[in-house]
Amino acid sequence: MKKNRFKNTDSISDFICRKKDHISLSLKEENEALGFSGFSLIQLVHSALPEMDFSEVDISTHFFEKKLATPFVVTGMTGGWEGSLEINKRIARLCEKKGWIMGAGSQRRQISDSDAGREWQEISKECPHLTLIGNIGLSQLIQMKLSKMEELVSSLKASAMVVHTNPLQEALQLEGTPQFKGGLNALCDLCKNLSVPVILKETGCGFSQNQLQDLSGIGLFAVDLSGYGGTHWGRIEGNRIDKKHFLYGIAETFKDWGISTVDSLLFAKKVNKDYEIWASGGVRNGCDAAKALALGANRVGVARPIIQSALKGVVTLEQTMSRLEYELRVALFCSGCKSIEAIKKHKNIWKWKNSLFNG
Repeated sequence: MKKNRFKNTDSISDFICRKKDHISLSLKEENEALGFSGFSLIQLVHSALPEMDFSEVDISTHFFEKKLATPFVVTGMTGGWEGSLEINKRIARLCEKKGWIMGAGSQRRQISDSDAGREWQEISKECPHLTLIGNIGLSQLIQMKLSKMEELVSSLKASAMVVHTNPLQEALQLEGTPQFKGGLNALCDLCKNLSVPVILKETGCGFSQNQLQDLSGIGLFAVDLSGYGGTHWGRIEGNRIDKKHFLYGIAETFKDWGISTVDSLLFAKKVNKDYEIWASGGVRNGCDAAKALALGANRVGVARPIIQSALKGVVTLEQTMSRLEYELRVALFCSGCKSIEAIKKHKNIWKWKNSLFNG
C-alpha cells in the first residue's frame, strides 16, 4: 500500500472522474444489495373496511414551520460532473413543484474550490421555494472550522446540513479519507453552533442500536439510517478498482457488509431518542415507503430510482415521483390510515410476512 494513499490530494479532474464513476456504477444492479433491505419480510395489515374515501388520504408532512406535500427526500446526489447541472435542475424543479426535500451532493470540493458551489447556487436561485439540504462527509467535518461549514450552508441557502458517515466506502476507496477519530465530538460541536439543524446520514450500511442510543443528547435533528439493501458503496468502490489491485479482493469480502434498513428501523424503535428517524436504503416503491413509516420513520429517502429516471428526462422523472406518491397513498388507504401520523401511531399495522403474529 502506498503511504500517501489516504492523503487528500484530489485534483479537480480526479474529483470529476470519480464522481462520474459513482453515477455510472450506481446504476448497475451488481452494485445494489437487492432483496436485503428487509422490506420484503414486512407486510402491512390490510383493512377491508377503511371507512374513508381514497381522496381523504393525506401524505403531507411538516419540515419545521414549512408544510410539504410528501414525506419523500431525494437523498444526496453527486454534482460537479459534466451534465450534472441539468440533471440536478430537473430533480430540483420537480422537488419544488411536488413538495419533496432535495439533498445536495457532497460539498467536499467546495472546501478548496470556491467555484464548485456555483451549480447548487444556480439551482437554489432558479428554485427559490425548494427545500434544499447540504451535505458534507464526517471525515471532512472533523478537520473543518465552523466558518467554513457556515459558508457551505450559505452557498445553498440550505434548510439543514447532512453529515454523511461512510467508513466502509472510505476504507475501500483508492482516494479515501478514513479518518473518523473525533467524529462524535465534531458532531456535538456542530449541532450546538451551526445556524441550521444537523442530520447524520449513513450511506448504505445502517446503524446499530448502541450507536443510535449514543446519538441521543448531542443535538441532532434527524438520523437517516440508510441501511443495507440499496446501493452499496463498498461494491461501487470495488468496481472502480483494477482487478489486480489488492483492494479489489478486499472489496469483494465486504460486498454484503451492513445492517439492513428494516433492522436499523427496529433498533431505532427500541432507543430513547431525541431526534427524528429518516429511512433510506433500498426504498424502491411507495409500499416500501409506507412500511418504513409504519416502522417509525418520519421521512423516507430515495436515490437510485430518481437518478435513473432523471437521466431519461423530465417526463420519466415526474412519472416515477408521481408513482411513488400514489403507491404510498394506496398503502395508507388499504391499511385504513388517513395520514402519515396515523400509520406511525397504529399499533398493529404491520407483521412479519407469513406470520400470524403482529409486529
